[in-house]
Amino acid sequence: MPMIDISFDTYKHLTLLRAREEVTYDDVIRGLLKLPTTLPEVQRAPEKKAWSFKSITLPHGTELRANYKGKTYEAGVVDGVWMQNGQPQTSPSAAANAITGNSVNGWTFWEAKLPDQHRWRALASLR
Repeated sequence: MPMIDISFDTYKHLTLLRAREEVTYDDVIRGLLKLPTTLPEVQRAPEKKAWSFKSITLPHGTELRANYKGKTYEAGVVDGVWMQNGQPQTSPSAAANAITGNSVNGWTFWEAKLPDQHRWRALASLR
């Protein structure tokens, strides 16, 4: 890589022009010369979708659980989809039916823990 000699005074001024640590001296000089910078564009990760059904919306990352015949079953909201054992579910009742094999009111069957909360709540209480 080629090197150039600069005075200490020039070095201090270039240092002051660095907005943050990631900005190199080359980036500062390229900016002064109106050349394109070499910094990669910062890309935001797309926001994950919430799951919605009838009157309820559960954000991505919501945990779901149900107790049935002494066993705890788990599910969760993953990018807008209610996922249970690797399978998408269309409604709380369909998810409950996948466990029980019977028609069940899924709103009373499931509990939910929202990503920003620490306690479980009955799914029906979120309506």
